[in-house]
Amino acid sequence: MTSQPSANLVAPTGQQERIIILDSLRGFAILGILLMNIPSFGLPVPTGHDPSVLNEWNTINFKVWHFVDWFPEGTQRAIFSMLFGAGILLFVGGKEKRLEGLLPADYFFRRQLWLIVFSLFDVFVLLWWGDILLDYACLGMIMYSFRKLSPKALLIGAALCFTFMLARENRELYQDKKIIRQGEMIAAMDTAQTKLTVIQKEQLGAMQDFKAKTTPEGRIKRMEKAILKTQGSYENLYEYRTNRYIDDLVKYLFFGIWDVLLFMFLGMAFFKMGILTGQANIKVYWGMCIIGLGAGLTLSYFRLQPLIAAQFNWYEYTKNISFSFYELSRTFRSIGILGLLMLLYKSGLFKWLFALLRPVGQMAFTNYLMQSLLCGLFFYGIGFGMYGKLERHEVYYVVGAVWLVQIIYSNIWLHYFRFGPMEWAWRSLTYWKKQPMKKSNPKEVLSP
Repeated sequence: MTSQPSANLVAPTGQQERIIILDSLRGFAILGILLMNIPSFGLPVPTGHDPSVLNEWNTINFKVWHFVDWFPEGTQRAIFSMLFGAGILLFVGGKEKRLEGLLPADYFFRRQLWLIVFSLFDVFVLLWWGDILLDYACLGMIMYSFRKLSPKALLIGAALCFTFMLARENRELYQDKKIIRQGEMIAAMDTAQTKLTVIQKEQLGAMQDFKAKTTPEGRIKRMEKAILKTQGSYENLYEYRTNRYIDDLVKYLFFGIWDVLLFMFLGMAFFKMGILTGQANIKVYWGMCIIGLGAGLTLSYFRLQPLIAAQFNWYEYTKNISFSFYELSRTFRSIGILGLLMLLYKSGLFKWLFALLRPVGQMAFTNYLMQSLLCGLFFYGIGFGMYGKLERHEVYYVVGAVWLVQIIYSNIWLHYFRFGPMEWAWRSLTYWKKQPMKKSNPKEVLSP
């Protein structure tokens, strides 16, 4: 009979086992995620990603939208997914070195299942409809099966997921184009001579609904509804934001599975190749930066131009483009930004910045949920009710304020404690044992 493992064998990762650069990268990513999420927190649907609704053309707001969507959009979530993939290797690998049998798997899957619970908290208590924890919890369990593959095999897995994602993205495009084509053909028919069938009526209705949502009037109506629901009672806010999450859940899990797996595969491969830990040749990082940003930003520019030309009318945009390459652009840009961060790290000139953000990364889970809490209190009607009241560029002042709070809070907290509050809760639940919280010697907290 296998004896119960001792406490020191199942303890969480200690300070001496942590990889400093991973924590710092995680800090960059968790702060960057808010940069991407803030339009959904503070700007009413569909204004957040459509500057035409409020006629923001040729203003600072349009320039802000264009820069964010051209350069960092989607990259921070991708980098965080890479780090989550690397984290699976660190967590399971550390347990497999010390424990036998199924115990490492037991701890890992228990950890992932608790992450599902925290995801429900983020969605149904903090009311954040853009939560990603459920994706990481479920897809992380899939990635467990691939943890022992070679870097080459992991890169092949990433390439396959990229291919599937790109194919899925364009399948969605051509399904929408089909709706438009069929509907317009039926609309051109002389119904005085030809009676429409039930199927034809459905196809015509689908096209008309698609078109109505993209008209200026349709977009303004959606914006007004979003403001009314978000600024109203808690009941209306709860129904609006949770239903939005539920409506998108199945579609996103099905549509986005390849996206998340792609970057988890890359994260595992990059970790095993020493890229994420700063051990790769400097030429590798230069290559990632130049090729990634060069190709990614070029593709991003040509991705946005047709949308701008169509004045954000998704109906006309969908009708006229022939290929969607969002995932292609995002993948290149994400790798490029990762390469850039590693070049900054390797230069040694930004040690202060990486040291400053390391505690933010160590408390990434706490900080992710804190962003939902702080932004909810500031924007929702049950808090300060600033939803829809700030201009686009002004919501990024809120981002700066949250960043400042989280950087200061994380550095002070980890001066005295071993873990962030939510990291402590997650670990205690994972190991079914209350973990020690306070540091016996505060000076040890930032030691490698």
